[in-house]
Amino acid sequence: DLIQQDPVVSGIKLIAEPWDIGEGGYQVGNFPPMWSEWNGRYRDTVRDYWRGEPATIAEFAYRFTGSSDLYAGDSSPGSSVNFVTAHDGFTLAALVSFNEKHNDANLEDGRDGESHNRSWNCGAEGPTDDPAVDELRRRQTRNMLTTLLLSQGVPMLLAGDEIGRTQQGNNNAYCQDNELSWVDWSLVDQNSDLVDFVAGLCRLRKEHPVFRRRRWFTGRSVRGDEVGDIAWYRPDGSTMQDADWDTGFAKALGVLLNGRSLPDPDPRGRAVHDGTFLVLFNAHHGATRWTLPDLPGASGYDRLLDTRAPVVGARRPVRTSRLVAAPRSVVLLEVRW
Repeated sequence: DLIQQDPVVSGIKLIAEPWDIGEGGYQVGNFPPMWSEWNGRYRDTVRDYWRGEPATIAEFAYRFTGSSDLYAGDSSPGSSVNFVTAHDGFTLAALVSFNEKHNDANLEDGRDGESHNRSWNCGAEGPTDDPAVDELRRRQTRNMLTTLLLSQGVPMLLAGDEIGRTQQGNNNAYCQDNELSWVDWSLVDQNSDLVDFVAGLCRLRKEHPVFRRRRWFTGRSVRGDEVGDIAWYRPDGSTMQDADWDTGFAKALGVLLNGRSLPDPDPRGRAVHDGTFLVLFNAHHGATRWTLPDLPGASGYDRLLDTRAPVVGARRPVRTSRLVAAPRSVVLLEVRW
């Protein structure tokens, strides 16, 4: 409270890492309105969803849309700093490659570092020559990056995740000033497809304000649009009902983001018009068959992204009302009006 009232400091971005030791030390959602906060609940929910652990549908929906349950008293989803990995813990490459921490190099007999990492090694612990495991790890990496960059709020990307940096399973490399903790820039060339994928996601987010709204979703239409600003769908193409939210965990979920209904004008006071996007999440170990929503006035859908491949923005028409999402994948479609 005192910091945000300071005449100098109050004029800059204020970001809290809302942890402290002791009982009640975790204070996410309790900082004053001018603060943004590292959202640890976002991290935990996204990790659990993509590794297939139970979590409620509502929890994932809240995190993807900016965590209004935590920051509803604030004016913007920008209060939530979303992240999947940070300087503490696994890198993203390690998150999909290790079930356990491997901190022997720290010489603390494995007592240091977080033991509950919510990670999944995709079938083999550490480096592997199994092409199926390697492909799944790459897809899981793209799934979490896509979720992060398309979520409302402020995305935070750990330096090196865009080039596949790893610490060989060490999740607490605070005492390592060597190749274990350094950024190996040769990975840029080794993982150029990942670099391009992250760049494509950043470009997509920058070009489309619907992915970085300044106000919360309401579920209602804006400016007379027949379609609400957001809608949630089941794989059969029907909208989620109240009873569906009470069923617990769903591994397949669709969300429509209506860019034609953005409530905020641009800096010159002009109305902002954007595309309308359908995001299909599938955390099942098997494929999911989707019936695409029949939207009033829409003529079809174009596919912009499918995490089966490291390509973003290559527009491909979807020629039927049915679509098969690969196991553990995200598909991004844009509505044609």
